[in-house]
Amino acid sequence: MRNYLMEFIGTMFLVLTIGLSGDPIAIGIVLMVMVYMGGHISGGHYNPAVTLAVWMRGKIAAGQVPGYMIAQVLGGFVAALIFFLVKGSTFAPAPGAGVAAWKAILLELLFTFAVCAVVLTVATTKKLEGNYIYGLAIGFTLLTGAMSTGPISGGALNPAVAVGPMIMDAINGGGAISSILIYLIGPLAGGALAARIYLYLNPDES
Repeated sequence: MRNYLMEFIGTMFLVLTIGLSGDPIAIGIVLMVMVYMGGHISGGHYNPAVTLAVWMRGKIAAGQVPGYMIAQVLGGFVAALIFFLVKGSTFAPAPGAGVAAWKAILLELLFTFAVCAVVLTVATTKKLEGNYIYGLAIGFTLLTGAMSTGPISGGALNPAVAVGPMIMDAINGGGAISSILIYLIGPLAGGALAARIYLYLNPDES
């Protein structure tokens, strides 16, 4: 249960920072510190795509995957609720004006792949066991992804960043949820691809 609580807390602060600041630097920093805070408890995923990749990598039991993902989405929803109570409005990722869905999915896939590949490399590789760079590397990867994709795809790179706020938006009569498939298909496909390529590149760790 402690691991699920940690995933809830870390995801909540990540999504709340996204809503309140919208600043890729703040977002990368909060992910970094939350990874350092919770890495030894839950692994510090805070992202269903990362959980999928870590499971495919063989570093988390299948039975834990649903609990991780539920905790992450719930954390995202509570963050959106707090944002609503403070700001009186809702927020959710969305593609830029005129951006085709397939382009947004492609960018979400590619940069989520990068995030998950870095997680697998710096946090699960036997050769790097005991390193202290993992949080910094993961946070900077997300920062880069958010800066690069934000104006085009929305820069979620994480289904929990989309689903929780979109549910809150729908409760308040908004239509952001119409873009939900972009933030499910792209990130989850990116996470799965990262795991497959990681195992191909590191056959001794499969």
